[in-house]
Amino acid sequence: MSIAQELRGTGVALVTPFNNQLEIDTVAYRQLIKNCFAGNVDYLVVNGTTSESPTTSWEEKLLLLDIAREESQGKGIMFGLGGNNTAEIIATLKSMNLKGVNSILSVSPYYNKPSQEGIYQHYKAIAEASPVPVILYNVPGRTGGAGIQLATVERLAKLANIVGIKEASSDMNFALDIRRVTPKDFLLLSGDDMVAVPMIAIGGSGSISVLANAFPESFSLMINQALAGDFKSATEELIKFSELDPLLYEESNPVGIKFVLEQLKVCSSKVRLPLAPASASLTTRIMKAMQPALAV
Repeated sequence: MSIAQELRGTGVALVTPFNNQLEIDTVAYRQLIKNCFAGNVDYLVVNGTTSESPTTSWEEKLLLLDIAREESQGKGIMFGLGGNNTAEIIATLKSMNLKGVNSILSVSPYYNKPSQEGIYQHYKAIAEASPVPVILYNVPGRTGGAGIQLATVERLAKLANIVGIKEASSDMNFALDIRRVTPKDFLLLSGDDMVAVPMIAIGGSGSISVLANAFPESFSLMINQALAGDFKSATEELIKFSELDPLLYEESNPVGIKFVLEQLKVCSSKVRLPLAPASASLTTRIMKAMQPALAV
């Protein structure tokens, strides 16, 4: 199976469940993965922002990856490996065991504010060092507004080992431009659940989803309907999440989705500082907004 086929459909950006001591709850993590595959999710995304990667140690990241390998059922695993220290990323790529990992998701460098040439050279060096294909990750809201500009995406798409982009700017005009300037086999993956359906309509291949942690079956159904060209049905499903989805990010991801998962008895809502648990006001609104999604 080609990488384009492996990453088509729904990827779930897995949360990291914690117990009362804020240690990784491996039992809940395994159950979460089982639930996702039972709901027809196509692949796992480990060590992304939703997994609270800034506050997990390297040993914990490897534990999460090992468990994902064990529970993957032969499905693909995308591993988050990005940052603002190019040399460190390359050293990690050369030293870590990537067995079972079919791609690397690498976020655009943050904080040190590189130029677009710096961003290009950063990704070029990672692509040359990586033994598996690389997915760009454009998320200006989390990188101080320093997104990957269109001309840079166009240049990077010409490199053999860069095969796609997780586009999370929520700018559909930008997504359309990406589709226009990149090869047809360059993967355009939605990083915003609420624009996944329209992104597929312009040539996207699917979504890396937060909602799929809690609603894997209905979210996967929606994505598959869109990929089959049934945008009317897909839109009807999407609308059921429209009130809930923005609340998940109001106090930063994954605070909201972890609260939802706790209500569904999948895992605890605990997060590590500097994130804080959802406020009373937010939890009340999430509980109300969950009802249409539960009726999917």
